[in-house]
Amino acid sequence: MSLCAECFNNGDHTGHDFNMFRSQAGGACDCGDSNVMRETGFCRRHRLRTGENVPSVPRDLLLMSEMVLPRFIICIIQYLRDGYTEPDTSAERDLQKVLQQLEPQITFLEELTKMGGAMRTVLTKILTNQQTFKDLSMGQEENVFAKKNYENYLSALKNSGLVSVEEKAQTGAAEPTQGSETGEDQDGQSIGQRKRVKLSSSTKDPSIMDSLKHKCFLEELLFWTIKYEFPQKMVTFLLNMLPDQDYKITFTKTFVQHYAFIMKTLMKSQESDTMSNRIVHISVQLFSNEDLARHVTEECQLLDIMVTVLLYMMESCLIKSELQDEENSRHVVVNCSEALLKNNTYWPLVSDFINILSHQSVAKKFLEDHSLLMLWMSFVSFFQGMNLNKRELSEHVEFESQTYYAAFAAELEACAQPMWGLLTHCKVKETQEYTKTVVRYCLETLQIWFDAIGFVDELAPNQVTFHLPLHRYYAMFLSKAVKCQGLDLESLLPDQEMLMRIMVHPLQIQASLSEIHSNMWVRNGLQIKGQAMTYVQSHFCNSMIDPDIFLLQVCASRLDPDYFISSVFERFKVVDLLTMASVHQNTALDGEQERPMLEGALTFLVILSSLRIHLGMADDEILRAEMVSQLCMNDRTHSSLLDLVSSLFYHGIVPGSCSFEEMLSAVADFKAPVFELGGSMQQGMYTPKAEVWEKEFDPIMVILRTVYRRDVQSAMDRYSAFLKQSGMHTTGNPWPPYKERTPLHPCYKGLDRLLHCKTLHIVIFTLLYKIWLDHSNMSEHVLCMVLYLIELGLDNQVEEDKGDEEPCIEEHCHDSWFPGTNLLSNLHHVINYVRVRVPETAPEVKREREPPASTSAEASNFGQNSRRLTGNWRENVREAQVFSLVAERRRKFQEIINRSSTEASQAVRPKSSSTRWVPPGTPPQLVTEILEIHESMLSLLIKLHQKLSAKQNSLSATWLEDMDANPNRHAHGDGITAIERILTKAATRSHQSKRSIQEICGKVFPPVAPKKNSPTAKKTMDKEERRQRARERQQKLLAEFASRQKSFMETAMDVESPDTEAAMDLGASEVKESEVLYDCVICGQSGPSTEDRPTGLVVLLQASSVLGHRCKSDEAKKLPTTDEERIYPADTCGAAHDVRLALMQSFFKDSSCLQSVSIGWDGGVYVQTCGHTLHIDCHKSYMESLRNDQVMQGFSVDKGEFTCPLCRQFANSVLPCRPGRSTEVVSWHMPSNKKTSVLVKEVEDLQEQLGFFPTESNLSKEMELVIKDIKNTTQRKYMDYGKNPGSPDNDFLFMYSVARTNLELELVHRGGNLCSGGASGAAKRSCLNQLFHVLAMHMRLYSIDSAYNPWTRLTQVAPSRDNCLDDERPEVPMLFRDCPSLLIIFVLTMPQPLRKEHFICLVRMLYNLQYTQALAALSAKFSPEERQAWSTSGTLKKVMEISPSSPYYLYHPIICCPVRLLLLFQEFSGLAGCLGLLDPAPQPSNPMYSASCLDWTVSAFDLMSQWCSEVTGLADTQTLLVQDLQWASPHLLHLPDNYNTIFQYYHKKACTACKKVPKDPALCLVCGTFVCLKGLCCKQHGICECVWHSQHCGAATGIFLLINASVIIIIRGHRFCLWGSVYLDAHGEEDRDLRRGKPLFLCVERYRVLEQQWVSHTFDHINKRWGPHYNGL
Repeated sequence: MSLCAECFNNGDHTGHDFNMFRSQAGGACDCGDSNVMRETGFCRRHRLRTGENVPSVPRDLLLMSEMVLPRFIICIIQYLRDGYTEPDTSAERDLQKVLQQLEPQITFLEELTKMGGAMRTVLTKILTNQQTFKDLSMGQEENVFAKKNYENYLSALKNSGLVSVEEKAQTGAAEPTQGSETGEDQDGQSIGQRKRVKLSSSTKDPSIMDSLKHKCFLEELLFWTIKYEFPQKMVTFLLNMLPDQDYKITFTKTFVQHYAFIMKTLMKSQESDTMSNRIVHISVQLFSNEDLARHVTEECQLLDIMVTVLLYMMESCLIKSELQDEENSRHVVVNCSEALLKNNTYWPLVSDFINILSHQSVAKKFLEDHSLLMLWMSFVSFFQGMNLNKRELSEHVEFESQTYYAAFAAELEACAQPMWGLLTHCKVKETQEYTKTVVRYCLETLQIWFDAIGFVDELAPNQVTFHLPLHRYYAMFLSKAVKCQGLDLESLLPDQEMLMRIMVHPLQIQASLSEIHSNMWVRNGLQIKGQAMTYVQSHFCNSMIDPDIFLLQVCASRLDPDYFISSVFERFKVVDLLTMASVHQNTALDGEQERPMLEGALTFLVILSSLRIHLGMADDEILRAEMVSQLCMNDRTHSSLLDLVSSLFYHGIVPGSCSFEEMLSAVADFKAPVFELGGSMQQGMYTPKAEVWEKEFDPIMVILRTVYRRDVQSAMDRYSAFLKQSGMHTTGNPWPPYKERTPLHPCYKGLDRLLHCKTLHIVIFTLLYKIWLDHSNMSEHVLCMVLYLIELGLDNQVEEDKGDEEPCIEEHCHDSWFPGTNLLSNLHHVINYVRVRVPETAPEVKREREPPASTSAEASNFGQNSRRLTGNWRENVREAQVFSLVAERRRKFQEIINRSSTEASQAVRPKSSSTRWVPPGTPPQLVTEILEIHESMLSLLIKLHQKLSAKQNSLSATWLEDMDANPNRHAHGDGITAIERILTKAATRSHQSKRSIQEICGKVFPPVAPKKNSPTAKKTMDKEERRQRARERQQKLLAEFASRQKSFMETAMDVESPDTEAAMDLGASEVKESEVLYDCVICGQSGPSTEDRPTGLVVLLQASSVLGHRCKSDEAKKLPTTDEERIYPADTCGAAHDVRLALMQSFFKDSSCLQSVSIGWDGGVYVQTCGHTLHIDCHKSYMESLRNDQVMQGFSVDKGEFTCPLCRQFANSVLPCRPGRSTEVVSWHMPSNKKTSVLVKEVEDLQEQLGFFPTESNLSKEMELVIKDIKNTTQRKYMDYGKNPGSPDNDFLFMYSVARTNLELELVHRGGNLCSGGASGAAKRSCLNQLFHVLAMHMRLYSIDSAYNPWTRLTQVAPSRDNCLDDERPEVPMLFRDCPSLLIIFVLTMPQPLRKEHFICLVRMLYNLQYTQALAALSAKFSPEERQAWSTSGTLKKVMEISPSSPYYLYHPIICCPVRLLLLFQEFSGLAGCLGLLDPAPQPSNPMYSASCLDWTVSAFDLMSQWCSEVTGLADTQTLLVQDLQWASPHLLHLPDNYNTIFQYYHKKACTACKKVPKDPALCLVCGTFVCLKGLCCKQHGICECVWHSQHCGAATGIFLLINASVIIIIRGHRFCLWGSVYLDAHGEEDRDLRRGKPLFLCVERYRVLEQQWVSHTFDHINKRWGPHYNGL
């Protein structure tokens, strides 16, 4: 069901689960259609009853439409006919040209459909009227054009059927001969051709095969729509008509009638993807309605048409199967390299088939039609055995085929999904017959397949196919029959022979998985690993590995267990490994492959014995197990977990259902997103609950579901961390926990016999023995799986039934090992002697030269039998006894297949690698020896316990009694715990076992030392020991490195407190006697910075407009989401200062203006550092090495960009460190008692000293270079504010403004207050000290004329000057000048080092001016009445005499509340004390007034009068008196909580520049500007709009929200990166590109982090994935 945005927003969907998506190909809204949704869900408009209350449309009103529209439609059709050219000659552009010409006409039809139901009714009558079509279609006879036009139409119709006219004429009804097809692949083609004709004769509706015949306009319109490959406008028109029910029925029938033609057109199309989407957009509207689907199924044979069309489609790409008997194979499979499969061209047709099978009535018709079922099975058989892999044994494959994904997709979509659709309707007992029918046809088709490929009993070697859909159909219908329909499994199974055949291919896949992971298929390339991973991947596992495992479980439960176990070990090629000898020969595997193959075989047996997905688990239990296994591997987001367990939806669990959400909350805890300033953007995650780890963690399920082996290790690491955290297991690494299983369904009880067969017990005994003696290729995983099998056997007992066992196997093999099949009784059975076949060089030969001294009565039967059988060489080859069992298995299989013919039993033996274990004749290099064992499984387990615990007699004789006291202590632990748990269970369930355990534990064992170690084994042990030591050394080094790293981070992240920095970082906080030493992070040397070899600070220079975007209000501006809302940029700090400077320049001298203000609010240069230093010459060498590096670094070395060699922080320059001298620091701190007037004179003298050019040195050169870097950082327009661009006045203004910008940003980073709390993290990145030294050196080169020196006018009452020319503009009055700018100018232009007493003098004099400016600003705001009152009362004069009462009035206009007043006074008093304006420790009891900080060197009244006189007489300059000193912290725009609010307003909004709706709209989050991302329409000077806007709004820093993707994109200079999203769904997840369509809500924490990174200028440091944008955004 789909709704348009309008209907959705007008409906009530509270509590509903929905997805929002953007339809790319149109669609029909289902609102108002009661067949699709309940009427209560209709929107307000559709909820209104349309019945008798609605007046009918007057007949006269529609007459014109009925007259004109038929001719209008035939006109369109004639255009379409005329534009058609002969088949295969119509060029794409010709078709597009015709469609472009017709676009206005089709658009007109589309507009008519929007006029309402009355017009749609008229259109329906016209489109479906047969007589009108007949009258108009052929045209008048005398009309030559119409006649030609009609002939064109007939020509197009000619080949519209599945069988062409020519083909029918040649073949008629008879089948073609084999020679009717020519070409290289003649056999395969002829098979496909025969099938095609056979289908046409057996199909119920022969019209499927014939050419089309049209009876109305609608049919021909659809025909041309298909012919022109579904043009978008036409599709939209046809869909818009669907609300008319008559039209809907007729159109659906027409669509079905043209279905075969759609398929043929689709196969020929060059744009099959686009065409497929448009086909499905139509068909999903038609076939989703069950009533309509049932109607066309009954009347139009929809099922027959669909199956026939799919068959015909696949027959076009069949090739001969090479599986098994390549030469004589009669089976054909689809060719996965064909475009049909690679491009998923079949997808829309299969999708339609799946759609109609979802309707129960249609599915039942399909299941009842046996001929259709047979057709479908033949279709499925086309995929059986496709994409065959042949193992490369000699050379690596030259070309890696990438067809495997097409094969997996084809099986999933074309076979598995229709299967799941049918299974959903086979859930009740009433549908038993359907299941029986499908199972019967599956078996028949499988038998046909076995015969076709020539398969008897053995596979061809080195072949594997992962595609067995017939097996999986059979398996899943079996499962459903037993689980839901109560059918008896026995009635659905074939005979033993067929079961043996069925089991071979799925078993081969399981063995091949281990072979691939053991690198046996490495010469086939990476694609074979891709197949192995895809086979178990979450989207495929439910349709592939799960049915395969279940089918093998069914076979194992019904076949002889010894036969099955032997088959497994033989198929895994590890039979030769299962010998008690320390040395063996294996011709099938290399040495390094044996261990992973053995591990694979044992793991497979554990999975087979323990998996219960189809053997008795309920749906909820399956969901819980799947969820737990995925969560145990890694924490998951809600969407990824939903996606990973999506295969479960075939079990009836739907996405977002209550069962899913309830289960998730039961097994997992939600972890909210983590928001760290320096960390990555975490999403909301679900993590397993503690009780899940404790009770439900199932490592077997995890192994089954892992695509990558590392996921298993990840799950174990997380499990280990939980145990350590909870204190359950704190030492060593825990083993995978044992989990008890759900009881088996009674039908599958035979599966437990696997665990109680002698073959498996022999293997277990042999492996325990080999592990105890440290034989080669044994591992901890092998022991773990062996113990798991033992424990499974103990927990799943079976009743012994000896009558079932085969006498031959009993006689020849079993008696020599164990007396029975029960594991519990065989555990304590002692094996005394074993005969083995070993090479002559084996240690056993040297040790056993003579036969044993005696064979006493206590010797086992095997010892006696082996001596008796020594004359017969074949019978003596009983290597580990499993070999003999394999021989018996083969013999038994041959007897079943060919009981009467002994010759045939020899003929069916395949010449395969699996027979290579048979010893050829009497090999001279092998000898037979008898090993003295005297062990039972119990004794071996106890000895292994000793070995693992490294203690002799680790189990005391009374330990079992101790276990009874604490039965739960073995739930979690390592191998020792597992052995104890097994021994405890054995003792509990068998008195004999308990006695045996006590006897064995009571004996004193010698130290565990492998007596029979061969040199190979010793080498292996030495190798392992060396590996262990290497691991320990590695861990030690890593720990040491981590410790150093932690120490470095603690040092680097240490934040200085504000009192460690002086007023403006001009001096050090402590007096040091020696020069400052710097550590070079490249060469590692430590030393001072010198003139010849200067040291530099690694810095990042970046232009910033953060200060310019500050507003007076603390509240952020709101993003407009309606047409009425606006953002006005005039009230920002940058705009206000630009206006002030422009006003000044209009009245006063330009050079004076450029010294009276600061710039840099927009486009100022901010300098920050990571704090690391390096030699300048080392830096140059480092940059040269980066230039020669071929690796993509993510930054531009040519632009001077690099990363700090130590911390890898991004940088682009080096700031030279001025050589430090101890005398400078001492002079700063020297106490002074000089009078203020003396200091004022000294400052004046110092200012008059001429600046000097520094001596030519490396240091001065680098300082010049860094000034050049600073200038190049920002754009020229942010530097030239004077009337003469490039003048010294401009440079002078820019220099001191850089200092002002960095000081202002430092204040912003500290929260706007220098006295509250510590410095921010940004304080660590400031480099004001070094920056001021560099700026001061350059500013001293500019001299200020003494006549215009502001210091003179600041401190002296000067005589009036009347000598200025009339045309020369005056100087800027002192009351209009910016005091902080003057302070910076004075500091940077005075000789360095600056003494503290002089600095304090500067501050005091400027405070006087600032105070006077405040009073003047206050008076400028007076009303005339207030001004008159002050003048007449004389208060003005008192104020001039510094009345103590004035501070209240001074602060009154800017103070809003008492709390703010208190904080402001606290900050003021602290700063006044620090700067020497007040006594550093004022008395708290006395009120502190700002006037008390004033210090005048001349008459205050005279000086103030002078300043005021400069202003009087200047008209229109009163606004300059009021300076905006209070600016709030910078903020990004305030965003709405719901993302849909932004999306609905902006995704269709037209761009203000190009007036078009952008394809990728974006929003600037700083100023709210709406821009086109990557829009060529808005390019300016070759720069796209986003980059252009970032340069003008943020001085090359831009923060944009992409409307259609919900993500933030950051532009920084020439680079960009995706930042993430600030809108998350209800589960704390992003929805990039809005793919999931879930409602998104603003994450305030993330948005705060984004804003903080913007304000602190840390985008370059925190975000790592940067790339060049080439001005294309």
